[in-house]
Amino acid sequence: MGNASSTLTQYDIEEVQEHCNNLFSQQEIVSLYQRFCQLDRNAKGFISADEFLSVPEFAMNPLSQRLLKMVDGLNFKEFVAFLSAFSAKASMPQKIERRCYK
Repeated sequence: MGNASSTLTQYDIEEVQEHCNNLFSQQEIVSLYQRFCQLDRNAKGFISADEFLSVPEFAMNPLSQRLLKMVDGLNFKEFVAFLSAFSAKASMPQKIERRCYK
């Protein structure tokens, strides 16, 4: 899972699910992994600030510079944990914990 060009194993999926308090289904994690790999253009295993800024919606966000401080250099597991704060299934304490993750 460290290399973005590798594929997720069942173990990887379950590990990410557990890390994120089961807020995402296995299919959602696979979809997030595919998106992560698209963003990680150099297959470094993490997403740089420049790669995040390549997403027009992110780059146009007036809070993008603040968000970059939180997301720059996230690996896949951290990426999913960060996104879990936006899940409707997450409790308020979980959202706060994830927001302060990095």
